[in-house]
Amino acid sequence: MSRVVVLVVVVVVVIVVVVTVVLVVVVLVVVEVVVVVTVVLVVVVVLVVVVVVVVVVVVVVVVVVLVVVIVGGDGVVVVAVVVVVVVIVVVVVVVVVVVVVVVVVVVVVVVVVVVVVDVVYQ
Repeated sequence: MSRVVVLVVVVVVVIVVVVTVVLVVVVLVVVEVVVVVTVVLVVVVVLVVVVVVVVVVVVVVVVVVLVVVIVGGDGVVVVAVVVVVVVIVVVVVVVVVVVVVVVVVVVVVVVVVVVVVDVVYQ
């Protein structure tokens, strides 16, 4: 009788340990995948934004220079206008990048928490 009880206790302990290890591994894999996806998303968003900024700055500078050349004006005014426009565009883009990165990170954290809770409580 005591052997049966010991055997049952051993089997239950082994099952609990195996299930716990499997759950931990699953959670770690899911978290790792989500983190990798997040990093890739953030890098892609930042690269796209940088390309857009460069294009916008080039277009704005060309347009301002063309307008000043066509209308006529002082070279100092052209430089001042170009600098102001470039600074405004860069500030707006930096704000957009920060907002996008924060949103992506928050979404990923929420997804990780939901997945972990779901896996643990299944």
